[in-house]
Amino acid sequence: MEEKKVMAGKSRVSKGRVKVAKASPEAAPERKVRDTDGVRLGQQVGKAVRRLRATHGLTLGEVSERAGISRAMLSRLETGDVMPSLDTLAALTAALGVGLSQLLQGVSGESSPAQLVRRDEGLEVVRRGTKRGHTYHLLAADRGPRKIFEPFLVTFNDKSEVFPSFEHPGTEFIYVLEGSLTYRYGDESHTLKPGDALTFAGHVPHGPETLVRLPIRLLSVIIYAGDGVEGFG
Repeated sequence: MEEKKVMAGKSRVSKGRVKVAKASPEAAPERKVRDTDGVRLGQQVGKAVRRLRATHGLTLGEVSERAGISRAMLSRLETGDVMPSLDTLAALTAALGVGLSQLLQGVSGESSPAQLVRRDEGLEVVRRGTKRGHTYHLLAADRGPRKIFEPFLVTFNDKSEVFPSFEHPGTEFIYVLEGSLTYRYGDESHTLKPGDALTFAGHVPHGPETLVRLPIRLLSVIIYAGDGVEGFG
């Protein structure tokens, strides 16, 4: 009788036990891009990852650590040399705080000038002095070479946090959605409630002074074009 030999791939059977590799985003093999459609798709995804990473000031190491993939693999993905697996795409969207649609924008060749960020999909960013109970979610990312504006949804949940003074270029607009707080601007203090708006030059020291009623949610838009709107700096 002819003896049958079966190749077990990378799995090894020993004494009735099967050794299985631990699953991870990199466990699913990335496919070398060869066909025309694959090349275009890989390049579009790579460009989107690189743009989002640069927009948020993240390094290759930071994104690779968040996504659980190597820096070398992330670099190859950004250059479009390989097409990421679905597991890796999911890991990258989580690491960058975006939806899958944002990584795939422009793949059809009809890139829309509009950006859609679904509820709770804004990238959570950290500003100087922000710790517990204080989050910033970026609601849009500039696509051009110059940063024109940044819209944030800001949430406060902890009265005990002490806030530093912020200073930055451009003009800031604040609109309170929920809760109430006292906001300092230079030597001034303003009590803000739902529906109140405050606009000011960003180079003057400013920031939350007292959190009166929690939770607090406010929309903060920083406009960089012209580095300060006339009448506010």
